[in-house]
Amino acid sequence: MFIRFVRSFVAALLLVASLSFAADATRPNIVFIFSDDHAINAIGAYDQWLGPFCREQKVTPNIDKLAAQGALFSHCFCGNSLCSPSRASVLSGLHSHANGVRVLAQALTPGVWTFPPTLKAAGYQTALFGKWHLDTEPAGFDTYRVVPGQGIYWNPAFIGPNKFRETVPGYATDIITDKCLDWLKGRDPAKPFMLCCYQKAPHRNWQPPARYFSLFDGVKIPEPTTLFDKYDGRGVAAHKQKMEIGRDMTMASDLKLLPHGETIKGLNPADVSSWLATFGKRNDAFHAAPPTGDDLTRWKYQEYMKDYLRCVKAVDDSVAKLTEFLEQNGLAQNTIVIYSSDQGFYTGEHGWFDKRWIYEESLHMPLIVRWPGVVKPGTQISAFAQNIDFAPTFIDMAGLQTQPNLHGRSLVPLLKGTPPPDWRDRVYYHFYDAGEHAVSKHYGMRTQQFTIADFYTLGEWELYDLKKDPQQLHSVANDPVYSATFNNLKQELQTLKIQFGDTSDQPKQKP
Repeated sequence: MFIRFVRSFVAALLLVASLSFAADATRPNIVFIFSDDHAINAIGAYDQWLGPFCREQKVTPNIDKLAAQGALFSHCFCGNSLCSPSRASVLSGLHSHANGVRVLAQALTPGVWTFPPTLKAAGYQTALFGKWHLDTEPAGFDTYRVVPGQGIYWNPAFIGPNKFRETVPGYATDIITDKCLDWLKGRDPAKPFMLCCYQKAPHRNWQPPARYFSLFDGVKIPEPTTLFDKYDGRGVAAHKQKMEIGRDMTMASDLKLLPHGETIKGLNPADVSSWLATFGKRNDAFHAAPPTGDDLTRWKYQEYMKDYLRCVKAVDDSVAKLTEFLEQNGLAQNTIVIYSSDQGFYTGEHGWFDKRWIYEESLHMPLIVRWPGVVKPGTQISAFAQNIDFAPTFIDMAGLQTQPNLHGRSLVPLLKGTPPPDWRDRVYYHFYDAGEHAVSKHYGMRTQQFTIADFYTLGEWELYDLKKDPQQLHSVANDPVYSATFNNLKQELQTLKIQFGDTSDQPKQKP
């Protein structure tokens, strides 16, 4: 009797084990490719003003291919357009005031839930390679190798658990990709995985790989219509910023304008020769006849954008390598591939570079999801998504219960074509930094038609009618025609602020 019991018990255990293995075998893998400062207009699939140029020049063919094979979110927003805060919201599903990361390189509030430990506890293999940029040590990853702080483009250092540290020769985007591929090759094939590939590029100071030093030579990048914006019709904040290409972009670091014969640091001898044949030649021509005034701004814009797009091109190469590996190893059909970036970025609009504002260019994030068998190829999703939605989405994709009391919601219903009737029609925003680029603190709300913002340290409100003024050139906060709309939106913003429990930097309410 006892032996029969033991045999039955063992058989039951084997059945449970086999069922668990089968469940693991069918649960989707997730590859999350997360770049830094990649504007949606620098992705061909988004078809913004720079999109046709990106398609013509084949800047993002592999990211565009992902969009064609899956879903593109046209209205994905960040809640605080800055690297560390956005990354914290992606991890936690919470806005900045609730997760503790309001400005650069802060730590998450102890005890705040994040998605990786939940996936790991459910049997997922988890790995992170690339830019982390939080003072909190990565948690819930079986393996991680991250660059300290912002990281550097050439010969980057990587740190890991147990005081691991190494410096790897080469170009950061390629190295991060290779680390991801090496991990994929060595993983346990019997378990599902979540791989986070966090690229540094195309973050400032936009150093491209040697293979793209001469990309766009002889090509003119289209100029935005607002390159020489004077900020008429806006408040004090737009006039006091320090992020203008013509005035604030540095010649040596940002634009690589170095004396004759000098190169950036970290290049090997072959790359030095390539540098001198391209950037060196360009720099000598500049020094021989330096432009001035608007011509200098135009020169800066062209050189900035060429380097920016060269870095983007290298990120697109990374997407190609990762997706090709999945296809060549029979993983593509059961692997969700997600491409996004931590916030938007100014590529010359309003004469600016960088991010930080609630305005459209910095508020928008790219979000592309390929999910074979679930998401119909070529899907366009216009519903409002936000970076606080990423963590619950990952958990839902894995078939797990999402964490209660998050600010974000799973995007899976949208991806499946069944959006909930109560899905949001507005997003909340709060920027706290007011640091390097002198962008004033503000909080606000973006609806289908309007953007409202309270620059509370300046005592000023701004309101933009996106239907009539999509470039946000004229605030109508003081326009009597919009008086009722303005007052209603202020009340709605306050309701949203209370809903999320944001009492941080509480501004005085103004009439």
